[in-house]
Amino acid sequence: MKGLCAWIWGSTGNKCTTSKWSTCVTTRGHLFLEREFYLVKWKGYPDHMNTWEPRKNLRCVELLRQFWDDVFLELQRQKKTVVPNQFETELSSYLEQRARHRQSLQRWEAQINCVGGLTKRILVRNCVDLEGPPNNFTYINNYKVGEGVSMTTMAVGCECTNCLENPVGGCCPGVSGHGFAYNECGQVKVKPGEPIYECNNMCRCGPDCPNRVVQRGIQHTLCIFKTDNGRGWGVRTSERIRRHSFVMEYVGEIITTEEAERRGQVYDRQGATYLFDLDYVEDEYTIDAAHYGNVSHFVNHSCNPNLQVYNVFIDNLDERLPRLAFFSNRGISAGEELTFDYNMQIDPIDVESTKMDSNFSMTRSPKKASLITGSPKKLHMTGSPKKDPLMIGSPKKDPLMIGSPKKDPLMIGSPKKDPLMIGSPKKDPLMIGSPQKDPLMIGSPKKRARMECKCGTDNCRGYLF
Repeated sequence: MKGLCAWIWGSTGNKCTTSKWSTCVTTRGHLFLEREFYLVKWKGYPDHMNTWEPRKNLRCVELLRQFWDDVFLELQRQKKTVVPNQFETELSSYLEQRARHRQSLQRWEAQINCVGGLTKRILVRNCVDLEGPPNNFTYINNYKVGEGVSMTTMAVGCECTNCLENPVGGCCPGVSGHGFAYNECGQVKVKPGEPIYECNNMCRCGPDCPNRVVQRGIQHTLCIFKTDNGRGWGVRTSERIRRHSFVMEYVGEIITTEEAERRGQVYDRQGATYLFDLDYVEDEYTIDAAHYGNVSHFVNHSCNPNLQVYNVFIDNLDERLPRLAFFSNRGISAGEELTFDYNMQIDPIDVESTKMDSNFSMTRSPKKASLITGSPKKLHMTGSPKKDPLMIGSPKKDPLMIGSPKKDPLMIGSPKKDPLMIGSPKKDPLMIGSPQKDPLMIGSPKKRARMECKCGTDNCRGYLF
């Protein structure tokens, strides 16, 4: 009878015998005389010492389950409904690659969870393809301070014995002129855009203080997983997250704006970046999570996101260097993917707005104005698009466009005829403020290609930017 051959790989165990055994490392199944046999590769031993073992000798329940999961997944991909009596060489080869791939992800998962400061386990799963851990990426849980960046710590703290019920002088938020950001359950209650001031290392209160939320780290089991719709890696929660709960920080390397400009040009050519500008009050520093970052590095965009970003200050009160924290904006079910809007807009009165720029970096406009200006790596606008944009060619306001039909047009040519605008909308799409093309707004150094959005939500805008 022809045999059933395939591969299973594990990660632990020693060479076992028929009388005493432990978890094996590798097995290859074989159906012989209507009994299952598996060719076992023992951990720490070369291939020529592999042995065939009957199913009853193996207690590698998890490895066997993974093996058959791989079998059925590949048969489903091939649109086959019946398990063959004999595996073809191609299928056996794939199952071996799949097992090796799983081992590489298990090693990466172990490395992630060995990093200091992690309070909940981060899982790694890829049931879509054979892509392994990202190259040239180091997982960190604390910010990496780059060259030219100086971090100062707090010299004083609050004197409260109960920061929530009896704050002395308003506690740490009060000293900074703001109210308490959290309720008794640790849920954020201030509006997006308002800063959060937590207690610091100099405060009298203990680690259980209700004004210590972000600094406690991730409190939910999260999973880095490969998406099945072409969006690369993503992040989902393995447990339910309540509304307005802290989820994660955007962690990376803190660099100067000048260094971000240089890196941004390189990232532009690669098609994506992870630059997040810290321009809460001034545009001096940027977080780059391309090569150093935490689980937030893998969070995808959505036009209907479930995460919202906040500026948080703890041991450092330098308003040029806020910590960026993601909070849930609604209840999130176990197994649901975590997302935020790369073109996020916050529109309460006199607070900041947050948006990701056209080459995947994220920006924050300062409190003092809603004018998005600054570095050439951004797609600059004079005015926030949700407020009073003074864009050249804004279609919703009274446009100050060359050739505006509503005002006294300063246009070469009659509006009823063919106006000589800077760029014809039917030909050269270099029209200033063309609403259908990529507009060359004031300050934009070059025309950006529109990035297609693949979030799949009902209100998807169609494009990231």
